[in-house]
Amino acid sequence: MPLYLEDLFPGQRFESRPRTLRAEDAVRFAREFDPQPFHLEQAAAERSLFGALTVSGWHTAAFSMRLFVEEGPPIAAGMVGLGGEISWPRPTRPGDTLRLVVEILEVRPTRSRPDRGIVTFRNETINQRDEVVQVFLGKMLVPRRPG
Repeated sequence: MPLYLEDLFPGQRFESRPRTLRAEDAVRFAREFDPQPFHLEQAAAERSLFGALTVSGWHTAAFSMRLFVEEGPPIAAGMVGLGGEISWPRPTRPGDTLRLVVEILEVRPTRSRPDRGIVTFRNETINQRDEVVQVFLGKMLVPRRPG
């Protein structure tokens, strides 16, 4: 059932099922988009500040986005982002099992367009050890219920 602005409220939470980020996918992503040695080669990663192979933060972000779209709040018009701030408090490792927790922080109608509003949310990507590996604070455009 699609959600509209009127269906959302501060404190509301959504949680995805856990999904495993496969090592081969992490290396493939890094080769194409973030080819740093600590994402690609175990020996180089061991010599890095990470001490072991790590998943690109951008892969973690893309993986988290998939969880957000597939299992986050089913927004009526889709996830139309208005920007945000991302941080990676600890590295994601190949083979980690991740889940996404979404919390609605603020819901407000827009002044200029009465058919929509802006929702501020916090996404936390959490690994199998209950460690937060990514935090995204964002805003999205959400339609109001028609009629």
